[in-house]
Amino acid sequence: MLTYTGILKVKNAEVKVSEKFKKREFVLTDNAQSYPQTILFQLTQDRTSLIENAKVGDEITVHFLLKGREWKNPQGEIKFFNSLDVFKIDLPKASAGADNTQGQSFSNETLVPTPDDDLPF
Repeated sequence: MLTYTGILKVKNAEVKVSEKFKKREFVLTDNAQSYPQTILFQLTQDRTSLIENAKVGDEITVHFLLKGREWKNPQGEIKFFNSLDVFKIDLPKASAGADNTQGQSFSNETLVPTPDDDLPF
């Protein structure tokens, strides 16, 4: 497993490659002053929605696998392909959407019974 943190530069739409395969590509950059890196990642199948709540400009961390494969084209030439297959994305708190616990605090003090509590248990 590898991780990379960068700024979301491009978020493409989901593409149905075949009847059984779909993918969604996106690009992260490190915004370095000299020689910035722009890296293409992909989400496949049921993971294509993982980036839905991220916005261009957000800093995100991706957890991915480096995959490679060999393919022989119809002319008999052998080609090699690499892909960065993402299986988890850590979004910034503001983009996470479903996490509504931010700003709430819980204390054990609220669970301690008061002396005037007349319950037998």
